Amino acid sequence: MDNRGNNQTTLKEALKAMLEHYKLKGKLNQSRIRHQWEEMMGPSIANYTRDIKLYQGKLFIIIDSAPLRQELSYGKEKIKRLLNEQLGEEAIQEVIIR
Repeated sequence: MDNRGNNQTTLKEALKAMLEHYKLKGKLNQSRIRHQWEEMMGPSIANYTRDIKLYQGKLFIIIDSAPLRQELSYGKEKIKRLLNEQLGEEAIQEVIIR
């Protein structure tokens, strides 16, 4: 049997440490947000969404339709809350719709 001491970690802890060390957590969260966007907002809004980027706690949502952009701007806090719930953490501090 192998005696390596008490420096055992779970796979979850090891993956979390790796994501933080290589600064991949933001990219992973961005990918998860893009994946959830159509399911959360529906296909009609997803069709008008050109891009979604997460950068330093700010979620940038690029919308092609001015009326839809205006309508979504009223629900920025709800969008932030729902996406943070999906991510299981407070990764998004601000939603910016352009």
